[in-house]
Amino acid sequence: MKIANGVEMLELSANIMGQVKHVYPVLLNGNGEVVLIDTGHPGQLALLQEVAGAAGANWDSITKIIMTHHDIDHIGNLGAMVKASDHKIEVLAHEQEKAYIQGDLPPTKAPSAERLNTDEHFKLISPEQREAVFKVFANFKMFTVPVDRTLADGQVLPLCGGMTIIHTPGHTPGHLCLYLHQSKVLIAGDALFIEDGALVPAPALLNLDTDLAHNSLRKLANYDIAAVVCYHGGLYPDNPGQRIAKLAGV
Repeated sequence: MKIANGVEMLELSANIMGQVKHVYPVLLNGNGEVVLIDTGHPGQLALLQEVAGAAGANWDSITKIIMTHHDIDHIGNLGAMVKASDHKIEVLAHEQEKAYIQGDLPPTKAPSAERLNTDEHFKLISPEQREAVFKVFANFKMFTVPVDRTLADGQVLPLCGGMTIIHTPGHTPGHLCLYLHQSKVLIAGDALFIEDGALVPAPALLNLDTDLAHNSLRKLANYDIAAVVCYHGGLYPDNPGQRIAKLAGV
């Protein structure tokens, strides 16, 4: 789906623990660069290629992948993409996410075998599904790759018309959002969700530190935002700046 000139929102569907889930990576094209933001669930590489092609993107021309953070539904196809490419794809992420994306540290939300059997959230799924979750995290390193360049809060990248990096910790330590200068689109990663048509904060259950995540929303309220792309929920174009300010309490 075209959001603005050079900004395509991609929709990926997957059956996750018996439920169909949708995630929305973003493809940016401009100034001789093709940049992918996040990569979907593990095993979605072929689908990612298909939807990018349907959006008119030249898959072989992707030059950079920017990761909003290291959760498995975001880095799921990162390793496969980098390894399958016949040219160098530069991987960028916030400096506090580097060790996780590279596999130097285990993912911050990796459940232990004990938690999978005792946590109330995981009790809602079958033993077979719990085992599948555990296997994914146990094999997390297969999805990881070296990070070529780290990003910092407030940094401006001269890519695709220019973008500002916004460090929004709370969901993970180095979670980041991207503000696109020309279109005034905010790529929110998991800092914001869309639920039943409403723009909402990430569920507390999914955050490392919900208070910190709430504080991060105050940063977003400082930007003139025309539309928000949420990784979970898609496009929110209805006065997003006003909504974010309300959520942030400013």
